Amino acid sequence: MISQQQCQKAAILIVDDQMTNVMLLENILQAAGYTNVHSTTESSDVVKIYREINPDLICLDIRMPEVDGFQVMGQLKIINKRTYLPILVLTSEEDRGTRLRALESGAKDFLNKPFDKVEVLMRIRNLLETSLLHRENAQHLETLEETVSARTKALEETQRDVIHRLGRAAEYRDNDTGAHIVRMSHYAAILAQAVGMDEEDCKLIQQAMPMHDIGKIGIPDEILLKPDQLTPEEWHIMRRHTLIGAELLSGSDSPLLQMAEVIALTHHEKWDGSGYPNKLSGDDIPLPGRICAICDIFDALTSERPYKEAWAIERATEHIRDLAGTHLDPNLVELFEDMLPLMLEVQRTYVDLRAREPIPVYNNG
Repeated sequence: MISQQQCQKAAILIVDDQMTNVMLLENILQAAGYTNVHSTTESSDVVKIYREINPDLICLDIRMPEVDGFQVMGQLKIINKRTYLPILVLTSEEDRGTRLRALESGAKDFLNKPFDKVEVLMRIRNLLETSLLHRENAQHLETLEETVSARTKALEETQRDVIHRLGRAAEYRDNDTGAHIVRMSHYAAILAQAVGMDEEDCKLIQQAMPMHDIGKIGIPDEILLKPDQLTPEEWHIMRRHTLIGAELLSGSDSPLLQMAEVIALTHHEKWDGSGYPNKLSGDDIPLPGRICAICDIFDALTSERPYKEAWAIERATEHIRDLAGTHLDPNLVELFEDMLPLMLEVQRTYVDLRAREPIPVYNNG
């Protein structure tokens, strides 16, 4: 409910080329306790004054020289940023055409000349109550939107952090560097941008990448950590980590988890159809899975492991080139070589990723 005191403090702008009309309205309003009344006899100044005081109500004469009231309302429509701007038209004209034109131009009510004190105060009070309620509602909605946005952002950050930590949990079972998933995430974002994915999908693929091997938490240690070559039966079990990971991530409405599910399921598919678990080939393999495959291989080759030395960049790049068209998407391999300087910068930055901070969010700029 809008109080009388709120109305009396509201900003009111009086626009009339006749000073006597201006002074009469000012006196009526001031006598009734209104303390924020502004006026002008120059209609060409209205836009400037409007921007300065952001009035809650405009009392506007229609018939003025040079710029008339209809033109003023047209100018205000262009610059008005509010959903509701009450205009009280001051007029001595009674014809229906003029009034309809005024309403169409933005007028909310009319005040007839000569002015009646009681009518002036009632019409101004009614319009101010509506105007102030609109403003309060707009401010409430803005605050609500800010609150929702802040909470949504906090939830998204929490979700990303949980995904990152779960990805690291799976990674630490068979990779003691702690660096693999973070480098892969950055490699994937670089390659996704190069292939033309939009900014939102680039962010999603970076944030989802840590979950690519989450299914390994369902693989027995005697197989996952076996130092010797796996038997065919053990390989069959090992390959199930793609299905386990996809199942763990399935059924979510979150675009991030949906992306992670796709990557977990398809990152071991091969371009020629010889991969697993579904022997997809070519473009039937989702793009995030194809991107993950090349990033995974590159980082595995160039990283030191207990069972191998890190390959030189030239040797790793040549090997990836050799896999184009069989294991890897040949178009992505070409883009990978173009983006190699950026990936090497990532590699230099994240040499040892036992760092505890979350992955920085991808930046398209």
